[in-house]
Amino acid sequence: MIPAHWTHSDLIVNGVSLHYVRTGDGSLPPLVLAHGFSDDGLCWLKTAVDLEASYDIIMPDARGHGLSARVRPGEPVDMVADLAGLIQALGLRRPIVAGHSMGAMEAFQLGVRHPDIPRALLLEDPPWWQPEARQAPSPTGEHPMAPWVDNITRLTLDELVAQTRREHPTWPEWVIETWCPAKKRVDPNILSILDIRGDDWPAGIPQLACPTLIVTADPDLGGIVTPAIAARAQALNPRCTVAHIPGTGHHIHFEDYATYMQHVQVFLQGLA
Repeated sequence: MIPAHWTHSDLIVNGVSLHYVRTGDGSLPPLVLAHGFSDDGLCWLKTAVDLEASYDIIMPDARGHGLSARVRPGEPVDMVADLAGLIQALGLRRPIVAGHSMGAMEAFQLGVRHPDIPRALLLEDPPWWQPEARQAPSPTGEHPMAPWVDNITRLTLDELVAQTRREHPTWPEWVIETWCPAKKRVDPNILSILDIRGDDWPAGIPQLACPTLIVTADPDLGGIVTPAIAARAQALNPRCTVAHIPGTGHHIHFEDYATYMQHVQVFLQGLA
């Protein structure tokens, strides 16, 4: 399933080991793909296959995910610093950085904190919320994702595959074959440091200095970025463009990959 010429490697970044998969050898423009919470780099499999002829694609596993370092409860973890450190350690020059969900927030904050790094940003349904939409802390102190993580930890891989097929009957097999194994590699301790609900995005968006594509879904189907938030992002920074893909929820490139890729290709061609 995974092309034999792709390389699997590890780097020490910020004192921990980060795993990544790479399609090229540095001879093509770099494209870094940051995955969402509980996914790993290979959840970008089809995107990488379809774009590797034009880009040197790097798919890192975030800390606590995939084959990267585990998380010690309570330790300080800065995933944006990890992403920036990996890009710098690999010597990537002005990469395009794309991300989904948690990975979109990492890519966004990379653009805010390190404007000299990305050539362009592609943000798939980043967790941008209105301040009033932020949930109050649980009275028990439990992370809101804890029950879901407990469930995927308890299930065997075969049970998780069966459950995912029931819950997402339209997802293609390439999604099931990458998404489910990724869940079994998640470190539950990641919840001790995870907070990806961003409500400070209005302050960051004007600081983006590169072209940015924001891909949005339908809020009624689980999309996070509402039309109002998307419109405000464009108003705050003319470098931002929005591609709305109707009929999809939060996992846009899983649910309508063809339309998603059409928008991505148009955006990438516009950077040439």
